[in-house]
Formats: sequence, C-alpha cells, structure tokens
Amino acid sequence: MVVEIAKTEQPVVVDAAQQVAGRMASKIAKLLIEGKHVVVLNAETSLMSGSKKNIFAEYMQRKELKSIVNPINAPHRPRQPNMILNRMIRGMLPRRKPKGQNAFKRLKVHIGIPTPYRTVEKMTFEDAKPKKPLQLYVTIGEIAVNQGWRKR
Repeated sequence: MVVEIAKTEQPVVVDAAQQVAGRMASKIAKLLIEGKHVVVLNAETSLMSGSKKNIFAEYMQRKELKSIVNPINAPHRPRQPNMILNRMIRGMLPRRKPKGQNAFKRLKVHIGIPTPYRTVEKMTFEDAKPKKPLQLYVTIGEIAVNQGWRKR
C-alpha cells in the first residue's frame, strides 16, 4: 500500500489592478474549477465598465431591496471591495454542486497587497485589460465607498 503525500502547491497570485472585473472573474473561475488555488490582490482597483451614474444607481437599487413582510430579512449585499469581487467570482461557479463549493474554498481575495505576497510574482490576464480610456471605467473601490464602505 503506497501512501501519497499531498503536496501543497503554490497558489496562482492574480493582480486585479487596472483589469476589467468581469473578464478577470471568468478567468479566475476557470482556474478554480481546474483545481488551482487562487489569490487575488488589489481588489479595490479592478475596473467595471459603464457610466458611473448607471453603475451606482444599479447597486443602490440592489441595496434597497426589502421584504414587505419583514424588512430585516432583506438580502445582504457586500460593501467591501474584496467581498464584491468575491461575490462576482462566486456567481461564475456552480456553487451548489460539490465541485463548485470546493472551488470556491480555494479562492482568497484581498484589499491591497498583504505582506506575504509582496515579493511573489503576480499574474495578469491580457484580455482583461481595458480596451477603452480609463475615464470610462469605475473602480470597485469607488462602488464600495458609494455603498457605505469606510476605508481603514
């Protein structure tokens, strides 16, 4: 009987700075389903395309959803940039199946760059880079501040 020792593989470290969040999230979801561990850095500086007014209005509309019977039981929406991006990636995984649940456990999203990842080589996705001028994008950090997130 041969016992294999599980090797702790190095996580794929993705720098989300100046990348379009949706395209990047789909690539990250693909990596997670393939069985890789993924760490996302700089979540607050990833971009969403569209006008600032429309994006803020859409997020405020989601925030205002309440139950008529019991307003306390409203759906909880994330306000921190790392949780917004985390939720975006979770939406691209089959989260109710065991494969999706295990994939989601292998994901970590951070605001900024924590100390252990400062010297690690970071990966970016070429097709997630913005194709329009940066003025036409909104950062997830701006959306979070608009939702009530207070930077520490």
